[in-house]
Amino acid sequence: MIDLNKSFSERIFECNKHKEKILYALSRLKSKMPLTVQDYESISDEDESVIDQMIYRFSKLQDTMGDKLFPSLLTILGENVKPISFVDRLNRLEELELLQAEDWMQLRRSRNEIAHEYSFNHEDVVESINIVYSDCKKLVTLYDAFLLFCEKKSIIS
Repeated sequence: MIDLNKSFSERIFECNKHKEKILYALSRLKSKMPLTVQDYESISDEDESVIDQMIYRFSKLQDTMGDKLFPSLLTILGENVKPISFVDRLNRLEELELLQAEDWMQLRRSRNEIAHEYSFNHEDVVESINIVYSDCKKLVTLYDAFLLFCEKKSIIS
């Protein structure tokens, strides 16, 4: 049998690492954002690596929250999450005032778009990078609210 609280704590630890790396990337990229096509075409390897890190950690934080933390939290709160869809889980989290379901879905669309962005069109790539940069801030804010909710409910300390 899985120890739900231990698993939840492990996922919180994992998400904290993703958040830490996102914040590092955001601070490193702050002076370069919003990125222009000209900037992108002359970007250093180091800055490109930081952008890659930002995108990767954004995706990982969102995936871990959506796939692991959200269902675990609802289970800890006594909800039966197995028979309900992801959208229904989001709606329940919205009822708990943890997030706005549409905001989460927009973050998901941004993640999906950048994850599949191999365009030769630098304008599209730059637009996607700028969106993820902005969305990273939104995701971190949402994660912080999630943590605060868990602390208030004494789920984490």
